[in-house]
Amino acid sequence: MTNREDILQLIKGIMLEMFEIEPELVTLEARLNEELDFDSIDAVDMIVKLKEITGKAVKPADFKNARTINDVVEAVFKITNES
Repeated sequence: MTNREDILQLIKGIMLEMFEIEPELVTLEARLNEELDFDSIDAVDMIVKLKEITGKAVKPADFKNARTINDVVEAVFKITNES
């Protein structure tokens, strides 16, 4: 999972599986809270899932400024590509 498109597809799968959000709604521009009704408890659940999938240390602080799906993609990209 080294490129942003793969990460976006992963997030679409998580959003469908865990939160029943249809993949076509999960666009880079989609706002987590306003458009996807994604709250802080959902965010914690997603962080736990991302930690399981990536095997990397994923901290809530990595996502504290995430407002859009693109923000999440960028945070995961940074985490998965750190040395």
